[in-house]
Parts: sequence; C-alpha cells; structure tokens
Amino acid sequence: MTERREAAARPAPGAGASAPLRILIAKPGLDGHDRGAKVIARALRDAGMEVVYTGLRQTAPMIVAAAIQEDVDAVGLSVLSGAHLHHFRAVAEGLAAEGAEDVLLFGGGIVPEADRSELERIGVGRVFGPGTPTHEVVAYLRGEVARRGADLLR
Repeated sequence: MTERREAAARPAPGAGASAPLRILIAKPGLDGHDRGAKVIARALRDAGMEVVYTGLRQTAPMIVAAAIQEDVDAVGLSVLSGAHLHHFRAVAEGLAAEGAEDVLLFGGGIVPEADRSELERIGVGRVFGPGTPTHEVVAYLRGEVARRGADLLR
C-alpha cells in the first residue's frame, strides 16, 4: 500500500462490507452537461458506495486535491467536450505526483474509439459511453477496485 493509504485508518479497498468504496465523480473543464455524472453518482450511492460529486467546471488540480482529501478508491471523469485526452492526462499526472497511483481513474462520455488506446496508456481503467447500464459501472468498480486492492496486498 502507498503511504497515503497506510496513514488512513480505513481498511484496504474491497476489504469487505465494512468499507464501502469511496468514489469521486467530477466534471472537468467547461463542459456543462452533468446529467450523466449525476446519474452515475446516484447509481453508485444506491449500490452502497460513498460518492463525492465535485460539480461542474473543475480543474485537474481541484479534482486531484479532492481525491486526496477524500481518500477515494476511484475517480470518475465525465467528459463530453472532446477534451478527454487533456483532462484524463492531467488528472492521472496529478494523482501520480501525489503518490496516488493506486486510485483507479475511469470515465464516461463521448470518447472516440481511436483515443481509447492512449487513455489506456496513461492509466485510465475504462470509459463508459452513453447508454451504458449503470449496473455495468457498479460491477466494474467493485471488481477493479477489489483486484487492485488485492494486488497492493501482495
């Protein structure tokens, strides 16, 4: 585990029902379309996760600071503006600079297939497009955070 996680009094990610997943949902940049982010935030809450929704027009440093302060297991970005490569890269770099590489970065929005390999290269776990059933997002987060937590404990 990283020093950030060792300092926390919370169990490791995916350690059981006593430790609900903590997820931060953010809308980076000037994109004002937040319905999808709110739908996902609500679905994650309904699934028993603790959700921090940062609201509209967030910068990468604001998102990273909130993720560190809230000690989240994952950060989800909702990007519909076409600036997905910039925003995901800036948040990934910011998390790395804070020693929080263990935080899962995922997202949703309009992302061309041609950009997905670059997002994967910079460490984005998965991007969900419009119309994705919310139960798929819930299952992905539970599985991926648990897998990463197990990897950290090895």
